[in-house]
Amino acid sequence: MNSHHSGIGMTSQRTRARMIERLRAQGIADEVVLAAMSVVPRHIFVEEVLATRAYDDVALPINFGQTISSPFIVARMSELARAGSSVDKVLEIGSGCGYQTAVLAQLAREVYSIERVGPLLTRARARLRELRLGNIRLKHADGLLGLPECAPFDAIILTAATAHIPPLLLEQLAVGGRMILPKGNQKQSLCVIERNSDGYTEIILDEVKFVPMMSGIWKR
Repeated sequence: MNSHHSGIGMTSQRTRARMIERLRAQGIADEVVLAAMSVVPRHIFVEEVLATRAYDDVALPINFGQTISSPFIVARMSELARAGSSVDKVLEIGSGCGYQTAVLAQLAREVYSIERVGPLLTRARARLRELRLGNIRLKHADGLLGLPECAPFDAIILTAATAHIPPLLLEQLAVGGRMILPKGNQKQSLCVIERNSDGYTEIILDEVKFVPMMSGIWKR
């Protein structure tokens, strides 16, 4: 990892190690997830002026009305997606800056990620290319449609909130798979949808706050 990735001062590996200890204290117990978080340089995914806050437990703006989720939320959603076992194929709805994508790439054999905002996807692609992650496939598309041509997925993660679970995404979840999403409008909760041979079960967890899910694509 080059010096840009390892960082100095508030973006150093030591700062990242403190973030991992904080995540443990907050209840993240999956050591595979923690190891993934420890090797992904979060500071390269935020604006340079915000780099010193990259490892704080806060969401940060990434322009176009979007945010990079706090380290805890990224770890929590990744832990829920893994559910204590390896994951083969993951679909992420909302690449954003690419940070959650990079973490998932440490955890899954294949990561497919959709972003509707063209400029965000261009930036995410450049940052992920820096890390030389060869198991990620990015697409500029409407995330609510998913990627039926690549389904089924062992895990699907939505990084924006929706009041209604998109039916096309449910269809693309493998039997035995899990969908992790923030559900709701003004009041949102982290939700886990599990698909089994009889249908779907829903588990409501922590209260969260995400930007709303939007349909369509934005090229400019």
